[in-house]
Amino acid sequence: MTKIRLLAAASAAILLSAVPAAAQQAQVHPWGFDMAGMDQTVKAGDDFNLFANGTYLKTTPIPSDQASYGVFNALYDRSQDNLKVLIEESAANPSSGGDAGRIGALYRSFMDEARAEQLGARPLQADLAAIRAATTREQIARLMGQSHAGFGKSLFDGQVFEDFKDPSKYSAFISQGGLGLPDRDYYAGEKFQAQRAAYRAYLGKMLALIGWTDPEASADAILAFETRLAEKHWTATESRQIDKIYNPTTLAELEQTAPGFPWRAWAETTGFASQPQVIVAQNTAIAPLAQIFADTPVATLQAWQAFHTAHQAAPYLSKAFVDTRFEFTKALSGQQENRPRWKRGVSLVDAQIGESLGREYVRRHFTPEAKAEMERLVANLLQAMTARLQKLDWMSEETRVQALQKASSFGVKVGYPNKWRSYDGLTLAADDLYGNVERASAFNWAYELERLTRGVDPEEWGMTPQTVNAYYNPPRNEIVFPAAILQPPFFDLNADDAINYGAIGGVIGHEITHGFDDQGRKFDAEGKLRDWWTAEDAARFAERAKVLGDQYSAIEVIPGAKVNGDLTMGENIADLGGLMLGLDAYRASLGGREAPVLNGLTGDQRVFLGWAQVWRSRSRDEYLRQQVTVDPHSPEAVRAGQPLKNIDDWYRAFGVEPGQKGYIAPEQRARIW
Repeated sequence: MTKIRLLAAASAAILLSAVPAAAQQAQVHPWGFDMAGMDQTVKAGDDFNLFANGTYLKTTPIPSDQASYGVFNALYDRSQDNLKVLIEESAANPSSGGDAGRIGALYRSFMDEARAEQLGARPLQADLAAIRAATTREQIARLMGQSHAGFGKSLFDGQVFEDFKDPSKYSAFISQGGLGLPDRDYYAGEKFQAQRAAYRAYLGKMLALIGWTDPEASADAILAFETRLAEKHWTATESRQIDKIYNPTTLAELEQTAPGFPWRAWAETTGFASQPQVIVAQNTAIAPLAQIFADTPVATLQAWQAFHTAHQAAPYLSKAFVDTRFEFTKALSGQQENRPRWKRGVSLVDAQIGESLGREYVRRHFTPEAKAEMERLVANLLQAMTARLQKLDWMSEETRVQALQKASSFGVKVGYPNKWRSYDGLTLAADDLYGNVERASAFNWAYELERLTRGVDPEEWGMTPQTVNAYYNPPRNEIVFPAAILQPPFFDLNADDAINYGAIGGVIGHEITHGFDDQGRKFDAEGKLRDWWTAEDAARFAERAKVLGDQYSAIEVIPGAKVNGDLTMGENIADLGGLMLGLDAYRASLGGREAPVLNGLTGDQRVFLGWAQVWRSRSRDEYLRQQVTVDPHSPEAVRAGQPLKNIDDWYRAFGVEPGQKGYIAPEQRARIW
């Protein structure tokens, strides 16, 4: 059901949560920073996150329906509240047609809990019957292909994305898949033993709910099958090496090099059969995974497919399914209670037909003034990046010329798309939740496949306007800032400029720097994957990046859980670069004037505090362990306090001296961009 992003758009941040929206706005009034949230008993040089955010962290509990709680989900909650109003207006008028009719029908179908209870497991039966009837490996492979357009799972995940070598077109990508736990690391060792046990219990319970034959023995077989797959998977760190995951081939060649899997049958139902080539990501894992498929009894493959179909469908079935799935979620993330049903309903509508909500969301919640000011800020940050590139002392002129060309070629999107996606042809009914989700999934997969028949449309967006996030897309060399992130504490037309430059300026700079991080730097000004660096410059970059990576790898966020400096390298480079660019751009905006002092804080101090404020967050231990294992972003407390330790101006701004816990000697600081 969910399409795995092979190349995840490099995001400014992950979604988090915080205080209720109204309270968050009140706290930052009138100049943008919440002084009451600081803990000034802590020295800035000992723990900057606690200095900037300590009182907030002490006094803000994690809600029972959250795994973490910080600023991002304050904005996410606000966005969801606003969407709820729009959705309920549509749901209150069943006679509406077009987008409003689809919005209302999908939401009403989800909110009809009584009907879900009445139906029980019946909506699953046709899909389960198809699985029971799939008695050959070729038939199983066909079901895997079909899962891209509905419920179920595939051993190999298909995705449509811009071609890295020719970004004017889309290509079909194939990557490793098949696991039910978050990552290969969960299948071995003591660290995730409790999560494995919870998964094994969940397998048995879900198979029993759907009436599968001998659910306990089948659960054992599924876990053993996935464990074998996990042993052959690339690590998360290996899978983010962009040049290593671009491996063009053909289906005929896959049939020769990985003969254990019925590629043609899979491709016919996936929609990739007509493609002259496909791009294989984890190429050395493909043949071993195919062989495991060939060696696994069909009965196990059937049980595996049945479980994953039920797992994905569970949120749209009766309470027994919902609760069984949530108990497993609780074991993974520590979240104590499921979210209220209306929130899950809003999330469903947003996920399946989000652009149908976006136009009205923007009309009500995003002003032309905010868009114009944001575009001005982006231009200032791009100028700051250009200035840094021009005077960078470790880069040769040969590489610098192309780096400047790339910086001058950035595309910028702010707020919302210039044209909106059409959902014409998608039929949704108020009394058919399961069918609605299947039809919406099929509609969205068909939309992806249609891209393979045409060139890349530069007007398309990868996020909806109501998304609280931002991204850089390397093949398009563009940075994108949806409307929902452009509000306090990130961005406020009435806030102090220094706070805005530290907060949203840091995010803008973060996305710009993604074009020059350890993976983004491998794409040129036209978005092509190409080595445009001299060998000497590439070596110097790698040496400087390693300094940063080693710093992060030494950070233990909770006992036994350290940051993976290699996995998080791109985001850490972007955080460091983004904050430096925010500071540069703020200083340039002063036009030679002295920065005002507010509440005893200098302009430079406020830039750093504006940055730290947006990373206020608390997380449950289970969530943190999962985050450092699978997430390319460092935990929020680390993002608030680690990058600035490499910025000389931070030491001057707060009088940080040797002997303080956050002090890094000048010769040991990471100096990249």
